Amino acid sequence: MIMLTLTLLGLSIGLVANAFPTQQSGNGKNWVVIVAGSNGWHNYRHQADACHAYQIVHKNGIPDKQIVVMMYDDLATNKQNPTPGVVINRPSGTNVYKGVPKDYTGNAVTPDNFLAVLKGDSASTQLGSGKVLKSGPNDHVFVYISARGAPGLLAFPNDELYAADLMDVIEYMHKNKKYKKLVFYIDACDSGSMMTKLPDDINVYATTATNSYACYYDEKRNTYLGDWYSVNWMENSDVEDLSKETLMRQFKVVRSKTRHVMQFGNKTLANMKVKAFQGNAKARPAPPMTLQPVVEPGLIPSPDVPMAILNRTATAKGHVYQLRSHLKVIGIEQLKQNMQKVVQCVTGVNRENPKILNVKMDKMQHQCYKDAVSHYKKHCFRWFSPEVRIARPSVPQL
Repeated sequence: MIMLTLTLLGLSIGLVANAFPTQQSGNGKNWVVIVAGSNGWHNYRHQADACHAYQIVHKNGIPDKQIVVMMYDDLATNKQNPTPGVVINRPSGTNVYKGVPKDYTGNAVTPDNFLAVLKGDSASTQLGSGKVLKSGPNDHVFVYISARGAPGLLAFPNDELYAADLMDVIEYMHKNKKYKKLVFYIDACDSGSMMTKLPDDINVYATTATNSYACYYDEKRNTYLGDWYSVNWMENSDVEDLSKETLMRQFKVVRSKTRHVMQFGNKTLANMKVKAFQGNAKARPAPPMTLQPVVEPGLIPSPDVPMAILNRTATAKGHVYQLRSHLKVIGIEQLKQNMQKVVQCVTGVNRENPKILNVKMDKMQHQCYKDAVSHYKKHCFRWFSPEVRIARPSVPQL
């Protein structure tokens, strides 16, 4: 009877240990990669998110040598910035730009550099500092991305990161023991599509916004200060004791406020403490902040941000009628018509055309998808260009 009791006790301890992974090995380090995948004043929120994320991991004890930041860095000195040198992520917020490392800025913010950083391949980086993850089998890695997105891709200023390429690198990291536990937070439209193929047996956990919403429009700056998924997890990290809160608790807090938040990979990792990834387990916990609630966040779907900014600025200047007349002639309707022409040109007269235009289908041929996206961007419409231009896109000769 005693032996049976001891056996059951041992089994119970083993099950609990497996259900709640260890927070950090004794000689492990924490590494962080932060990416803002856009440029331009109208995309202010992505870099503001990234700067805020840096402040969180920095104040929670992760040294700069273990943090890699990729952002275009065209906000602080932008001519549209009414407070030079200052970037904020919420109304009347503190300066989140101060002290942020500039590892990869400008044209160094590329998918190739990002993937090289994850692989620890400094020889393959270009234009940036060359800083990469030097993580090993005892280390925790936290990756945060705020960007524009579409099915199966995340936008960088001049190129795209594809889900298949990201999955290949994650598999490489696992095979080469580049981490013990790896966590992704991704905020972009369709960001869930980046993680649908994530295995659940390689100690990787991811949460995504899936549908991204801009928030906190600033009348003084004429742009949105943050993304709703991002500010919710970061403001939660600001006010909570990260040595006590779990990733699952943070996920639930964000999901309660944000639409379509999702989880992927090994969900048992969500039982770990937030500080195991957003901080140094050996450092003293950062004192929680007190944040005044924002009564109306002013949520707007990310694809509608350029138009929303135009509408707001036009309203302020009394030019609403002229703007709407202009858009009616050469704006969104023209783009929709051209897209219909492209589909018809490719498929011919096909009863499936409405479905092709309106239903998101699974991608089976990833290289073909990359080639098609590249061709459309080159010949039809550069949707992620630095400037927002309302122009008449041409129809390519396919």
